[in-house]
Amino acid sequence: MYDQAYIDFLIYFHCDRDYFECHEILEEHWKNDPPNERKDYWVGLIQIAVGLYHQRRGNFAGALKMISNAIKLLKSESQALENLGLHKEELINQLLKRKNEILNGNSYYSFNFPIIDQDLVTICKTQCHDQKKWGKESDLTNEYLIHKHTKRDRTNIIAERKNQLELRKSKKAETP
Repeated sequence: MYDQAYIDFLIYFHCDRDYFECHEILEEHWKNDPPNERKDYWVGLIQIAVGLYHQRRGNFAGALKMISNAIKLLKSESQALENLGLHKEELINQLLKRKNEILNGNSYYSFNFPIIDQDLVTICKTQCHDQKKWGKESDLTNEYLIHKHTKRDRTNIIAERKNQLELRKSKKAETP
């Protein structure tokens, strides 16, 4: 009933609080659709994860931008959010509250999606590697988790960027 990528997103979100991985998983899923068929609600969920990642790191400008964008996108996605087993009004209310807290420079605390489909919760908890972690607060002492974008192995990413740059250079050289 639910895409595995969405289930994985929720598990990383609620068990590990690995918002960077949430972004990676759901963005890859979103990109699987042809560009003209991509769903805005996936982008909204990605932006929530990215916004919380920024807030947890103390980047309030980035957090504000992402949470604000998520609110705009998700306000018009009532049916999609319902189909994802979420309580739309509660989600928007939580996001508006978080936006206000970010504006006031309040410190990060963990966020839980208002999941109304208990079967979805059961699926997620069953697949979570440590069910006791579901819904627990972020480990604010985990430097790798908090600063993952700077601490992860980027060898493949750098190689791919270099490859793309060489490709563009060769195409430019071929153009008269």
